[in-house]
Amino acid sequence: MRKVKVIAFDLDGTLCQHKSPLPPENIDMLNKLGEQYKLLMAGAGQCGRIFRQMAGYPIDIIGNYGLQYAEFCKETGALEMKRDLCFPCDVAAVEERITYLRQKYGYTTFDGNSVEYHPSGCITFAILGTEAVQADKLAFDPDRKKRRVMYDEVVSLFPEYCVFIGGSSSFDMAPAPYNKYHALDLYCKEHGLTHDEVAFVGDDYTPGGNDASVYESDFAFIPVGDYRDFPRCVAHLL
Repeated sequence: MRKVKVIAFDLDGTLCQHKSPLPPENIDMLNKLGEQYKLLMAGAGQCGRIFRQMAGYPIDIIGNYGLQYAEFCKETGALEMKRDLCFPCDVAAVEERITYLRQKYGYTTFDGNSVEYHPSGCITFAILGTEAVQADKLAFDPDRKKRRVMYDEVVSLFPEYCVFIGGSSSFDMAPAPYNKYHALDLYCKEHGLTHDEVAFVGDDYTPGGNDASVYESDFAFIPVGDYRDFPRCVAHLL
């Protein structure tokens, strides 16, 4: 860890509750870390959404697994987008495979749309549908057992995507090879860094988690079991 110059972070579950503001004590720890290291967000969502959720915290952001990258401008207090890639999606082919999965595993009833298509080319297989009630989504698969049963088959059916067990009731997919490992590797190449100069802090590192690609790599990985424990988990970096 003595070589580390950059600390990259996941957001939801690591620094805060899902889609919630940063707790004051976690902001305080980020400020302390920022005195010694370059700080970087490496998220699954869009840069703008991450920035808004963090209430404009001054930090550079990798979004959409590396499809986006934005730098914080001190003069304007805003993000400046440096990369914003979009990939085409074969909707008919996606729908055919999703229909097969729904029929095989019994998820033929859903609210709203079956799949959410994002401008970047990422897609979300919303098992309960895009308009499902939040309470139903939270109760559907809290331990991820239902989706782990399907995970290997979803991966095999979508070889052109990196597949993640997302949220509480969905699978998230990003055009391959875009995942958090690829995003950090690309960041290193663009900024003249080696992998041992970057550490990552995340919570979703079990198989299918969107931090797993970093956890299984040569990047130093600091696990956070609960966002409320974040200051304790990273205190050794100070």
